[in-house]
Amino acid sequence: KNKKFMPARIRLARRGRKGFAYYHIVIADRRAPRDGKFIEKVGMYNPNTNPATIELDFDKVLDWFIKGAQPTETVRAILSYKGILYKKHLLEGVKKGAFDQEEADKRFQTWLQAKEAKIQAKRDRISDEQKEDTGKRLKAETKVRETRAQELAKKASDLVEKIRKAGDKETGDAEAEEEPQKEAAAADIAATPETAASEEVTIQQEQVSEPEVQEKPEAAEAKGKEKKKKHAPAADAPETPPRDTEAKATEPGEDEPAASEPEKPEEQE
Repeated sequence: KNKKFMPARIRLARRGRKGFAYYHIVIADRRAPRDGKFIEKVGMYNPNTNPATIELDFDKVLDWFIKGAQPTETVRAILSYKGILYKKHLLEGVKKGAFDQEEADKRFQTWLQAKEAKIQAKRDRISDEQKEDTGKRLKAETKVRETRAQELAKKASDLVEKIRKAGDKETGDAEAEEEPQKEAAAADIAATPETAASEEVTIQQEQVSEPEVQEKPEAAEAKGKEKKKKHAPAADAPETPPRDTEAKATEPGEDEPAASEPEKPEEQE
């Protein structure tokens, strides 16, 4: 009767923020609200980790459980996980005389070691899975980075090639524009020595021919005198009559007979 109607209860009291709640394991009056006053705190439960973190004052919880405090369903699973229910079962077997306390402790230690090994195996498995998942993520990120690096390198090479082609095109245009100028300059340069050489040859020929053409001074003077004689007027030549005289000479005068006029026919008698 007393155990059945004991008002104490082992339950969870919520703590933490929204989306990240953790719980205190408390001994409270069943008539009190969930997060209200409690008699004693005996542990802590955090479901945000994998596996869940559970801290219990083993002896206190076992004492309250033996006295008749009833756990909630969640707390019962926690107590079973930590071995409190199994410990209570062994103590009842000792009371009934099925085995002694030493055997009960030995059985409990064997169970506890197996439980710890199981929990540790789970932790190792989770850790390996996390490492494997991290490795996969790193490989995927590395692949993405390599792909991006290749794309960037390709873009950079394309840009460099484009700039190089543009530079070559500009250089070709500049060279095409400079080619006529270069050809004209080359033609001038090529023609200049020949012209100078031809001019030098002409000057040399003139210099060579001048002494040959020059005559002796005596011969030159004789030629000059002959020219003067040719151009000088003759002494015996009559002077040219004036224009009036020439005009008179041309008109029919007394000396010259006039042009004969046609004779008129004689009139008949």
